[in-house]
Amino acid sequence: MRQPLLWHCSTGEEEKHQEDEGALEKEEEQEEGECGFCLFMKAGGCRESFIAWEKCVAESEMNEEDVAEKCFEVTAALKKCMQAHRDHYAPILRLEKAAEEEAAN
Repeated sequence: MRQPLLWHCSTGEEEKHQEDEGALEKEEEQEEGECGFCLFMKAGGCRESFIAWEKCVAESEMNEEDVAEKCFEVTAALKKCMQAHRDHYAPILRLEKAAEEEAAN
């Protein structure tokens, strides 16, 4: 759970403060129901790429489309981002590489 932000509001900023608090609470509620993998992926530098990938997969499944074909570009962008942020995503990259090697044999 996030630590609360410390706000020093003037009278005119109180509305903005309440809106921001509501947005943070909503985001925390959404994150609480997510799996560990999703939280891990979103915690690194590829948050936006991962969210785009999740959305593409969900849409293709809902429309009964081929995920690999429909989401090829967002998947490639996510992989590229993960390589660029290798320090965070190393465990996932190692698992992916092992799975590829096993499939090739």
